[in-house]
Amino acid sequence: MNTDFSRITWKALKELVQSLGRETWLTSWELIRITIPVTIATKILEELGFISSLSAVLEPVMAVLGLPGALGLVWATAMLTNIYGGIAVFATLLPGLALTSAQVTVLCSAMLIAHSLPVELSVSKRAGAALWPIAIIRLLGAVVYGFLLNRLCLAFDIWQQPAVLLFKATAKSGDLLQWGLDQLQNQLLIVVVIFLIVVCMRLLRVIGVLGLLEKILAPVLPFFGMSHQAAPITVVGMIMGIGYGGALIIRETSTGKLSKEEVFNSMALMGLCHGLVEDTLIMAAIGGKFGGILWGRIVFSLIVTYLLVRGLRILAERRIRQRA
Repeated sequence: MNTDFSRITWKALKELVQSLGRETWLTSWELIRITIPVTIATKILEELGFISSLSAVLEPVMAVLGLPGALGLVWATAMLTNIYGGIAVFATLLPGLALTSAQVTVLCSAMLIAHSLPVELSVSKRAGAALWPIAIIRLLGAVVYGFLLNRLCLAFDIWQQPAVLLFKATAKSGDLLQWGLDQLQNQLLIVVVIFLIVVCMRLLRVIGVLGLLEKILAPVLPFFGMSHQAAPITVVGMIMGIGYGGALIIRETSTGKLSKEEVFNSMALMGLCHGLVEDTLIMAAIGGKFGGILWGRIVFSLIVTYLLVRGLRILAERRIRQRA
């Protein structure tokens, strides 16, 4: 009996390890495929002096967020590719950047709100939300939230200590071999981080944390212009990401159960606040503080969506009165 139990336990453990390893590898491979070319391209641009030129162009925007101009390239890369591409550039540009935990948190927050725009905006459009309004909401939302978070941190002396960064930065010595070794170390570290996140996600599902988040948020969302049909789907998108949530919205939209207003409100909220678990953990791994990248982002997104919904309703009522 004990032998049979041991065999079953060993088989279950083996399957779990294989499953975790498979998911880690698939996720890591997608990341490595992006980060290696981006890292090499960034290094070439840096050696040719283009980084300084790009930083000068992006500096006014980054100055609003209280960040060095060079970090504009990090955010721009994240917006055009994804968070992992931004992380690759971030790791490459670290030498010479004396960042505080607050600055890293502001950068992470901006990346979380506005990233993967070509892909995620196309999902929003397919779901039935106009492309440009959602794009403006996400870009403007990222800048406003980053500005407010930076001012709050400075005013109350929050997270002003030097940032603790996992990635290894190479000194600007021109030693390409050392740079290559450091980048290899960073890639291995990313795989470890992805594995830990995969394990954490499994644990959160098993112990019911994800389900709890859904129960907490679902009753609240009707106050933000969504019915009981759109609310659960929106919560899933907020937790798991726009790709998954957007796919559910697209499916529901095709049935005609959701109004255009509901779809827009849902995609606006998801645009400002999605990937609450996985993306947030990734940003925490590079130094972002949960108070800014998670709780503050949720509160800001709900406030903005509420004001947006109220504003659109007031405009609609005025139009009806004018026609009458």
